[in-house]
Amino acid sequence: MNASSAKNAALTSSAPRSGTPAGRTSGGVMSPKRRSDSRGAGAWRPEGGVTLPVSAPGGALDAGVSPPRHAPGANIRRTRETALGPRRSISRWCRPRRLASSPKRPSAPGQPLPASLRAPIIAAVIPPIGRWVAVPPDDALPALTTRRADAEVDPTTLGMRPDDIDAIWQGAVDLYRSRTQPAVALCVRHRGQVIVDRAIGHVRGNAPGATGPPGPLATPDTPFCIFSASKAVTALLMHELDARDALRLDDPVAEYIPEFAAHKKGWVTLRHLLNHRAGIPAVPLEYDPLALAGEWDRIIALLCAQKPVSVAGRRLAYHAISGGFILAEAAQRATGERIEAMLQRMISGPLGLDMAYGISAERIDAVAENAYTGLPVPFPISRIIKRSLGLSMADVVDASNDPRFYTSVVPSGNVVTTADGLSRFFQLLLDEGAAGGVQVLGRRAVRRARVESAYLELDLTLGIPLRYGQGLMLGSHPFSMYGPGTRKAFGHYGFVTVIGWADPERDLAAAVMTSGKPIVASHYLALWRLLSAIARRVPKHGG
Repeated sequence: MNASSAKNAALTSSAPRSGTPAGRTSGGVMSPKRRSDSRGAGAWRPEGGVTLPVSAPGGALDAGVSPPRHAPGANIRRTRETALGPRRSISRWCRPRRLASSPKRPSAPGQPLPASLRAPIIAAVIPPIGRWVAVPPDDALPALTTRRADAEVDPTTLGMRPDDIDAIWQGAVDLYRSRTQPAVALCVRHRGQVIVDRAIGHVRGNAPGATGPPGPLATPDTPFCIFSASKAVTALLMHELDARDALRLDDPVAEYIPEFAAHKKGWVTLRHLLNHRAGIPAVPLEYDPLALAGEWDRIIALLCAQKPVSVAGRRLAYHAISGGFILAEAAQRATGERIEAMLQRMISGPLGLDMAYGISAERIDAVAENAYTGLPVPFPISRIIKRSLGLSMADVVDASNDPRFYTSVVPSGNVVTTADGLSRFFQLLLDEGAAGGVQVLGRRAVRRARVESAYLELDLTLGIPLRYGQGLMLGSHPFSMYGPGTRKAFGHYGFVTVIGWADPERDLAAAVMTSGKPIVASHYLALWRLLSAIARRVPKHGG
């Protein structure tokens, strides 16, 4: 008999009970018994077996059987024993674990370098992944912050505390500290009064990879491009034209643009375009936002010749660029007035807003420069961006800083204004079109823009369920894009984290302006904390 057989025979020498395998109790688990003989606590034996020291050859550690927890050196996990031989266990994944008090193995040649030495070497050999803004230490951030102190009212007059304002602004600072935003501006109105109007960061010169000193500081007066939040502005112009009987949103587009009826698009209505159900969510392959900048008629011809991907009204698919051009062209043919002139006459002029489609060439340097930040955009998101906008993510950001983009008109994507200007626009909608005792927009136009058109329906372009109005994005429950508990809020997002919205329950109108354009990064958590701070710190008043 060899040594292994002798050990197995010793472990299974006692007669088993009926129906129980040798060497096991009726419960299926070896029940080690402490032996009180001259060998002391260092000896143990399985039930019916011979007594062996814990550390002896053939003992507990060698046989694969767990000793009692109190046995010396018993620093392994208790496992179930089988009759398959030594070192065999049903729970093979149960590995020995080191006790907290067990000594560490001494360093030896061939062991990995400690993390303190590895990190500098890795950083020197492998460049950091992604594009990140250089953010100074926290104690230097106040020097990068500007505030319109004369505009901000005492929060105590509105039932709020100073620490509420501090918490809201800290959310904006944390968004800046995410290293994805060269500049952040925030304007919040409560009961029609400004409670926050501040900015942090630089207008230009601090984008990832920038060399030299940063440019001028961003201020509350710094204009930003609001990108897709422009859709809310264009939508209100369309609703106002409908209220004034200049056109009908339920009319087919072909009644105003006959050539649009090509490829069976004759039943597409203006409302389908507002609600992202016209079936032409992507731009034509020939569309180049810079090469065609200023070529309005050519853009309209390309969109009219486009084949729809779905029947009008059937599928919800975000129209990033295409819908705005057709809506504006229909409005211009119905009235004989350019869309940029309508904005000035109907909204910007009466409110005294610095808001327009694009900006004059001499003022381009004042606009916050956009920067592509964050991690590389993965597939299929990169494909969605290319199909919706006609360019890759990096090229879109580069194009958004081009003078040709700012001196042209993109109704769905290039309104330029300040944080104060965007929050005043949504204050106008919150007050149902009235401002300073003057009815700037009709109540019917504003109310119809907020009528629900989709309730958490899957958007086939964006790939997420959204709640839409008639040209606006609506809050929802249990999750809302405007923060917790904002089911009645309405507004619009802009590429990527520009947000303008109003919340009737809180009597609130706000705007978040950002110049960083990350798709994949951790900034979403910081943005959610900012929106949560606003939603939780500004009290509800019904509505």
